[in-house]
Amino acid sequence: MTEFTALMAGMARSGDGWAVSVSDDWLQGRTVYGGLASALCMQAALNEFGAVPPLRSAQIAFVGPAAGQLQIKASVLRKGKSTLFANVDLVGEAGLATRAMFCFGAARESAFKHVAIGTPQLKDPETCPNFFANAPAMLSFVQHIDGRFVSGSPPFSGSDDPQMSLWLRHKEPGIAASLVSLLALADAPPPAASARSKTPSPISTMTWAIDMLTDEITTDDGWWLIHNVAEQIASGYSSQAMTLWNRKGTPIMASRQNVAVFG
Repeated sequence: MTEFTALMAGMARSGDGWAVSVSDDWLQGRTVYGGLASALCMQAALNEFGAVPPLRSAQIAFVGPAAGQLQIKASVLRKGKSTLFANVDLVGEAGLATRAMFCFGAARESAFKHVAIGTPQLKDPETCPNFFANAPAMLSFVQHIDGRFVSGSPPFSGSDDPQMSLWLRHKEPGIAASLVSLLALADAPPPAASARSKTPSPISTMTWAIDMLTDEITTDDGWWLIHNVAEQIASGYSSQAMTLWNRKGTPIMASRQNVAVFG
């Protein structure tokens, strides 16, 4: 097994980009799962550009599978006085696997402040059941993640209410809270649409649009609370909304995913 921090630290300069080798314990079936691919893209951007303003938004497309030796190239699309738009391509043996566009922006003085995202009931993670205890064997990456089921409908429960809340954290001891480590966690839960099915069936995230709600990526004890809800499922696709809070209930990230639903 390769710990998360060792995996990120193992990224090395290769030509005009970066190279990293991902071990099988980080796979979802035959590919790196979306959260790790996103984290690798972010790490490559930070390696390439050095100090950047806080992330404001990201658009990530999961184009194809990737495993083993990966190549990552980060490039500047536009750099202004306070913002940086960057493109990052992650390429595997089969070609382009993930394309990410990141928008970094420095904070500025503003007379306006408004928060409409509430704080859910914060159950103690230690009192919630282990979410990944019976995960399918193909989800190798979940051995690195501690997940606790808080509320909603479990995957493959045949529920008419496809939504779920989970506590998530890295199992690696002492891992620092960071944008890179957070991206790896935020895509770890199965899509909420999985709750509609009564038996396991393939589900694959296609795109992920992220809005960061704060500059401060901090939490207590490594725990983050995420709520996923499938707002629409039809014609083999699902649109889901996702909200993530830290241990104190501060909203950190709001995002959406478009998911391919098979079966």
